[in-house]
Amino acid sequence: MISHLGTGTMSKQIGLMKFLVTGAFGNMPVEKTITTSIILSIFHFIPLRMRKIFFKSLFVLFYYMIAKNRLITLHNLIRSFPEKQTDEIIGIAKGVYRHFAIVLAEFFDLPYINRDNINKWIDVKGLENYRSAIAEGNGLLTIVAHLGNWELMTIAVPMFLQPIHIVYRPLDNGILDNMVEYVRTIWDNSLIPKGKSEGKIIVLLQHNQLIGILSDQNVAVQEGVFVDFFGRPACTGVGLAALAMRSGSPVLPIFMVRQKSGKYNLVLKPAVKAVCTGDYEKDLFVNTQRFVKITEEVIREYPEQWFWLHQRWKTQKCQLQNSPIS
Repeated sequence: MISHLGTGTMSKQIGLMKFLVTGAFGNMPVEKTITTSIILSIFHFIPLRMRKIFFKSLFVLFYYMIAKNRLITLHNLIRSFPEKQTDEIIGIAKGVYRHFAIVLAEFFDLPYINRDNINKWIDVKGLENYRSAIAEGNGLLTIVAHLGNWELMTIAVPMFLQPIHIVYRPLDNGILDNMVEYVRTIWDNSLIPKGKSEGKIIVLLQHNQLIGILSDQNVAVQEGVFVDFFGRPACTGVGLAALAMRSGSPVLPIFMVRQKSGKYNLVLKPAVKAVCTGDYEKDLFVNTQRFVKITEEVIREYPEQWFWLHQRWKTQKCQLQNSPIS
C-alpha cells in the first residue's frame, strides 16, 4: 500500500509522525533564564537545614504580620473542621505556614534530585494501581492537589511512572514562572497551557500518556459546578470530569504527602472511571463531586499540608445565572 502513496501523502504522514514524536512526546525542558540559574544556585549552596530554619522564621513573620492570609486560613479551617477546638485550629494554621516554608526550602534541591538519591526523598505507595490502570492502554488522567509537595511530584512521577503532561496556568511573576516551569520539565514532562487544550489531551490519552490536572482551587462560576467540599458548596472546574467522560480514560489520584520522618510518600490510589449515564450535565456534576471527595479525604488525613491560604469558597452560588446545575 505504501508504494502506491503519492509523495505529498507520504510527506504529510511523515510530518504527522514527527509531530506525534517531537511535538507530543519528545519533551524538552523549559530553558532557564540567567536569573533562574542564579537564584537556584545561590539557595542550593545554602544547606537544606539552614534553608528550612530561614524560611520557617520568615513564614512565622508572615503569619503574624499579614493578617489577611492568616484570617483566610483560620476562617477556612474553622468552617471545615467545626468539631475542632480553637487551640487545635490555630495549631493547624501555624502548621500550614510551617509546611509551606519547608516546601519552599526544598524547592531549590529539586533540580539536583536524580535516580541515585530519589529514594532518600520518597517512598512509593500503590504502584500496582498505576500499573493496572496504564495497562488498559487508554492513557491516564490524574487527580492532583496543592497538597504536600506537589512540585516534588514532577520529579518523582517521571522517575517511577512515566513523564507527565501538566495542564497549567502561567504564574503572574515571570521570574517565578520560569523557575517553576524549568523544574517541572527537567525530567521530560511537558506543559500544556490551560484553555483550548482538550484536543491535544485526547490525542495524548490515545497514545497512553499521563495527564496532570490540578483541580482543587476556586474557579469562576462560568467555569465550574458547585460540589460539596468540607460541607460547603465549592465552585470546582469541570475540565477533569469532562475529559474523563469524553475519553473513557481511568482517573488516577496521585498525592505527595510528608511523613513525620520528613520523607515523602508518593501515594497512588486506585483509579476510578467516570460515570456516564447519558445525562451530560448531571454526569459532569456527579463525577466532579466524586473526584473532589477523594481529595478531601486525603486533606483530612494531612490537614497541615493543604493550601488553606487560598480562598477556595470565594465564588458563591448567588452568582449563578441560568445554570442547569445549582
